[in-house]
Amino acid sequence: MIGKLTGTLSDKNPPEVMVDCGGVGYEVQVPMSTFYNLPALGERVSLLTHFVVREDAQILYGFGTAQERAAFRELIKISGVGPRTALSVLSGMGVADLAQAITLQEPGRLTKVPGIGAKTAQRLLLELKGKLGADMGAPLGASSGAQSDILQALLALGYNDKEAALALKALPEDVGVSDGIKLALKALAR
Repeated sequence: MIGKLTGTLSDKNPPEVMVDCGGVGYEVQVPMSTFYNLPALGERVSLLTHFVVREDAQILYGFGTAQERAAFRELIKISGVGPRTALSVLSGMGVADLAQAITLQEPGRLTKVPGIGAKTAQRLLLELKGKLGADMGAPLGASSGAQSDILQALLALGYNDKEAALALKALPEDVGVSDGIKLALKALAR
């Protein structure tokens, strides 16, 4: 219903901000990643939004980027994860970090977020696998299934995240899995 707000930032009280749009003040819940990038009070701001209507409340959530909003929407589709938990996840880690944790299947990174236990972290990894990745800006997110397989192979061989990421960057985008692994191992052997 309300997809974007553009107006004057009139109040900042984490995680809530107020955006004055032509004399109407909209209270918007934002993740801390968006909050830290807001301009000073009285300056112009533009937020992409997601409107949630419940029986007892109508809440507007705001995001600085389309990737944050898309990640939020994917998170709230998961059973047991509501808007408040999704906001907490996006406050605790950026979209790129979340996508990387999902790509690498690392529940430990998710459990560091307040309110996310081991079971919820596992459910998030399972439900979001393939939904958040390169399109969400993950540094290690693979742009194709082949690159994802190459990444998993390098990690299984004992290379760390940074080494595997550097090896992936050196590969041509259209490389096959077996050729990609060979090329990556040659690059890592130097």
